[in-house]
Amino acid sequence: MSSRLEQAFRFAAVGHQGQFRRGSGVPYVEHVVAVAWILDRAGFDEDVVIAGLLHDLVEDTSATLPDVEQRFGRVVAELVAHCSEVKTDDQGRKRPWIDRKSDHLAALREAPAGARAIVLADKLHNLISIDIDLREGRPVWNEFHAGRDEVLWYYHAIIAICVGDSADSRLQQVAARCREALEEIETLKR
Repeated sequence: MSSRLEQAFRFAAVGHQGQFRRGSGVPYVEHVVAVAWILDRAGFDEDVVIAGLLHDLVEDTSATLPDVEQRFGRVVAELVAHCSEVKTDDQGRKRPWIDRKSDHLAALREAPAGARAIVLADKLHNLISIDIDLREGRPVWNEFHAGRDEVLWYYHAIIAICVGDSADSRLQQVAARCREALEEIETLKR
């Protein structure tokens, strides 16, 4: 544990203060800590782990990429940028779910391995959370801006794009766990 990593934990915790995971009421910071933990356990370096902690900060809080770069450097800011969707159009209106997801999928094709690892770790934790919520009887699919089939399509697509033809065993490991979690969810009743 370095002081830089502790600063990232604090920045994420304060930034996500008052935010909660869909449906479960769990404080949102639990998600970004889980993503960082997955990345660390898979063997990624500190910049990737820190970017994992901060991956939703620019999308979901008032923090900006320049804020991230000033505190944690260019590499972390670039990784976070690759993980962030463009949620609004030029007029500030929320973009349709399918447009946001399609554009993000296309951008990830050219993203560095560290960014793709963060996205896979994010999806893995989301899938684990969905599985738990479904098993606990929560109406998970009502929480999304798309139907169950579209959401499952997106997870399959993002896993395929993020692992691609990479020989990186760390990416392969996280992708394999994503596929297992996705398969579990697909076997559960709607």
